[in-house]
Amino acid sequence: MTPPPLRLVIVDDSELVRMGLQTLLQSTPGITLCGTAASAAEALVVCTREAPDVVLLDINLPDGNGIEVCRQLLSNKGEMRVLFLTSSVASDTVDAAIQAGAHGYLLKEVNTAALIQGIRDVAAGRSILDPQITSRVMELLKNERTKPIIDSLSPQEQRVLALIANGLTNKEVANEMGLAEKTVKNYLSTVFEKLHVTRRSQAAVYYSQSVGLRGAGNPPPQKK
Repeated sequence: MTPPPLRLVIVDDSELVRMGLQTLLQSTPGITLCGTAASAAEALVVCTREAPDVVLLDINLPDGNGIEVCRQLLSNKGEMRVLFLTSSVASDTVDAAIQAGAHGYLLKEVNTAALIQGIRDVAAGRSILDPQITSRVMELLKNERTKPIIDSLSPQEQRVLALIANGLTNKEVANEMGLAEKTVKNYLSTVFEKLHVTRRSQAAVYYSQSVGLRGAGNPPPQKK
């Protein structure tokens, strides 16, 4: 059976950007554009009314910022997911977005195919970061003693983290490791607790930093 199309809301203060994205995405198979907003206040109203699967959100808004909008939207613990689409590459902004719970962060220079794939990945439960800012995000964690924290995880926990960082959903991790999905969720809960994070995107950044500290030539931990 064909799954229902994912519902999307676009939030950007630029009418030109909103119209361009609307033109691009409303004809994309599997995506239904259910609303647009030009401000923080409007975004909260539209998203509350439409309950989209994904909110495509800019950082800079005329009456506030996307970081606070993201935080408020995700405070209800629902299924809504937030993907930032912005021109900001400032390290503190990226960090704030991740801390607010964003599930993805893309730059407006992204090409059409990557944007559409990013929306679908976020809707499917994956976390994504634009390749152009990954190194900047990793830099944020250099003083957080990431390697000792990662090394405190059990081999199975490290394997789960590696797969999550590579974009797999809980179900895909379970299939890869031959585990029940509930077991993967339990492992992931423990990983979050040990890393002192609450979001998959934050955990993925920790793993990326640990790989950088170990050396790019070393493979992720393998299942025992």
